[in-house]
Amino acid sequence: MSAALTGGTVGAVVQSAAALLASAGLSFGHGTANAHDEAAWLVLWRLGLPLDSDLSDDADAVGAQDVTAEQLAQVQALLQERIATRKPAAYLTREAWLQGVSFYVDERAIVPRSFIAELLADGSVDEFLGEHTQRVLDLCTGNGSLAVLAAMAWPEITVTGADISPDALEVARINVDRHGLSERITLQLSDGLAALPGPWDLILCNPPYVNASSMAQLPAEYRAEPELALAGGSDGMDFIRQLLQDAPARMSENAVLLLEIGNERAHFEAAFPRLPVYWIDTSAGEDQVLLITREALVKA
Repeated sequence: MSAALTGGTVGAVVQSAAALLASAGLSFGHGTANAHDEAAWLVLWRLGLPLDSDLSDDADAVGAQDVTAEQLAQVQALLQERIATRKPAAYLTREAWLQGVSFYVDERAIVPRSFIAELLADGSVDEFLGEHTQRVLDLCTGNGSLAVLAAMAWPEITVTGADISPDALEVARINVDRHGLSERITLQLSDGLAALPGPWDLILCNPPYVNASSMAQLPAEYRAEPELALAGGSDGMDFIRQLLQDAPARMSENAVLLLEIGNERAHFEAAFPRLPVYWIDTSAGEDQVLLITREALVKA
C-alpha cells in the first residue's frame, strides 16, 4: 500500500483510512459491511479507544482528538496488514462483537456473525420454548459465541457447545471462561450429533452450508476462515441432511431446532420439499434462519 494516511485528528484519520480500504478491493462482512465502518473499527482499536466513540469534530468528541505521528504509523501498519493479507479484521484484532458482547477469535474458528444471535437477544423464538426448555445444544459452536449468548439470555438453562474441530473448541473455551460461564456451558467434541445423545430441548445450529459453486467464488477474507466451518457440499446441504436425520432421536418431545442456512433457502427447499418449517425474520430478511419442531421431523 503506497498511499499514506492523512489527518491530524481521530476523525480525519478514520476518513483517510476508509478511503484507503475502499480503494483496495477488500471484501467485508465479518463484523462490518463497508470500508468506513471497518476503518473506524481498526483505527479506534489500534488507538485503544472505545469502538462506540463519537467520531464527530465536536470539541469534546473522540473524533476531535489529535493523533500523533507514532500513532498514525501504528494505524498505517495495521491497515497495510489488512490489505496485504486479506484476513478479516477480527483475526487482526483478535476480537469480534455479537449483540454488543465481545468475543475472542482467531484463525482456528470462523468469525462469529450468526443471525441466530439476534433471535436470542430479542426473544423472537421464545414462543416455541417453555419451562421444559432446560438443555440447550449449540451445534457447530465455533468460538462458542452462540452458546455464551444463549446462557446469557436464559440464566436457568444449561448449554453444551459442540464442534468437530478441537481447535475451535480451544477458542470456545477462552470465551466460556472469559464470560464466567464454565459452570453452565459444557464443551464437547462431536462429529455432528454422534457424541451428543441428549435429549435436547433446543438445538441451535449455524452449520457449514455454503454450496460448492459459492465456495469456489468466495473472496479471500472468507477463504481465510476454516473451510470445515463453511463448505456444505454440492448444494450446501450435506451436514444438514445428516443433522435432520439424526436429530429426532436426540430431541425431547417438545424440542425445536433453530437452523441458519444463509443464502441457501432454494437449496434447502429443494432438499426438503415436504418438511414444514417456520422462517424467522432477521435483519437480513426471512430466508436466513428457520425453526423446525421435533414433531415435524418425525412426520417428515
